Amino acid sequence: MKQSVKLIVGNWKMNGLAADLTGAVAEMLADLSARPASVRAGLCPPATLIDRMVRAIEGGLIEVGGQDCRVETKGAFTGGVSAEMLADAGATMVILGHSERRQEFGESDALVSEKVGAALRAGLMPIICVGETLAQREAGEAVSVVRSQILGSLSDQLAGQDWALAYEPVWAIGTGLTPTLEQIAEIHAAARAAMVERLGEGGRAAPILYGGSVNPANARDILAVAEVGGALVGGASLKAADFLAIIRAA
Repeated sequence: MKQSVKLIVGNWKMNGLAADLTGAVAEMLADLSARPASVRAGLCPPATLIDRMVRAIEGGLIEVGGQDCRVETKGAFTGGVSAEMLADAGATMVILGHSERRQEFGESDALVSEKVGAALRAGLMPIICVGETLAQREAGEAVSVVRSQILGSLSDQLAGQDWALAYEPVWAIGTGLTPTLEQIAEIHAAARAAMVERLGEGGRAAPILYGGSVNPANARDILAVAEVGGALVGGASLKAADFLAIIRAA
């Protein structure tokens, strides 16, 4: 059964200090407390802020998540963070397979699939990212690339679990560029077909988020596209007014 509300998640990437909890986050909470929104909202700050953000948001108006996790539960992995550590800090979700992780750290579909299993093991909702580069789109390979990433990155364990897919065209992330609504619709339809191909009926319920230069000006139109079940928001999620406007657009 498909979710009845949109899922709007902010990815802070390597941004955010304690001051933002009493600034942007406090402003978001005040607005949502005064005018509850009919969406499921989340913020994924750097790991250093997860525990403090969870405590600042006490009341559950916004969920808190991580931006990545290791496959292992613990061990000699300097700088690594396990899914269990994220959950212990109060996170309820985690972004996996973001294009920046795939490109900068060479993460493969197989590794992303393993991380999905780790997230589920710890009780976290995985948000699994896929998307094509500009060269792949210009070569007419966008659909095939996204389909291949989905088939390789999902896990059999996802059936019946709380999870989401996020389509983020690499060329649209942080550039101010976005695909046309028709292009978004094409990829989201292809993504849904690949999810069902991989998981059967278990691939029908999970929302497919759109990500890549989502902002207050384009959010309403994007969120109205068929099979767009929410948004994964980058830079705009750092600004309370912008993130709230996207939430309200849903």
